[in-house]
Amino acid sequence: MSGVGYYKPSEDVEYTEESPGGNFDFLSNLVTDWESATELEKSPTARKVIIRSGVVLGREGGVVNHMYWPFWFGGGGPVGNGKQYFPWIHLHDMVGFIIYAIENEKVSGIFNGVAPQLITNKEFTNALAKAMWRPALFPVPSFFLNWIFSEERAKIMTEGQKVISKRIVESGYTYKYSDIYEACKQCARMVYDDDMIVP
Repeated sequence: MSGVGYYKPSEDVEYTEESPGGNFDFLSNLVTDWESATELEKSPTARKVIIRSGVVLGREGGVVNHMYWPFWFGGGGPVGNGKQYFPWIHLHDMVGFIIYAIENEKVSGIFNGVAPQLITNKEFTNALAKAMWRPALFPVPSFFLNWIFSEERAKIMTEGQKVISKRIVESGYTYKYSDIYEACKQCARMVYDDDMIVP
């Protein structure tokens, strides 16, 4: 498991698994070193699958878990201007593709673990707010996050990449949550269960 931090943040460039990256800041170099550590000796029976994960959406952890109550009380909003891309995937599909990769011998190599729908941080914010029947009127200033987390860590939230799930789609995997609003509706349930974990 790796991350889309391999790719340089951009509002214009589209990244597939063949795109260059991995050498422009601390996080991208960390991803490169992490992936290099998985190198295997050549074997006819061994497959290596690397998933460069986007933001995983699920209620019991990660970004939705941290945002749920601020949004519930009407204090939600985009990060900065919200124009940065937000590569995402629902927990069900992350687990689902891992199982799919284990069970299908033809699946190998690098995969961008993101949903096929390209959205911005603002579009994600609006989808989550709509799913919770709440407004999203209070943007979080980038300078505030830079101050709290340091600029190096905050850029995970203040910047984004336009990452394409090219190889997952080509592999034949079928997403359960390919639409951000449907994914947010599942995560926004007041009474939450883990039925989505099992494909």
